[in-house]
Amino acid sequence: MHTALWIVTAVVATGFIIGGVSQVVLTKEKYRSFGANQHWVDDFGRGHIKAIGTIKIIGSLGLILPAVLDVAVVLVPLAASGLMLVMAGAGTTRFRRSEWGYLLGDLMFIGLLGFVAWGRFALAPLG
Repeated sequence: MHTALWIVTAVVATGFIIGGVSQVVLTKEKYRSFGANQHWVDDFGRGHIKAIGTIKIIGSLGLILPAVLDVAVVLVPLAASGLMLVMAGAGTTRFRRSEWGYLLGDLMFIGLLGFVAWGRFALAPLG
């Protein structure tokens, strides 16, 4: 179980760090140009998008660094829970925009993050 949790955590953290850095570094227009799945940015200002990106970066670091450094390992499932809330917000935006296919992707991330949180809280806690 420990290995499965590490694999899922690494995949999810990689996705969030790439997405977060893209949101922080790129302009709103450039980020939007990645495809139709990024048109949600039309509903938000530049500052809000940068804030979401920063939260994603911090959350992804919270999934990995405490476990790797063996310091405050309780932060791993807490980071997963926090990112679930971020994705709930993303899902709400997809729902409001009637982007049903993309909503399924957001729900998949919620499920994976839920698995990490549950796994690190109960199944195979760190430390």
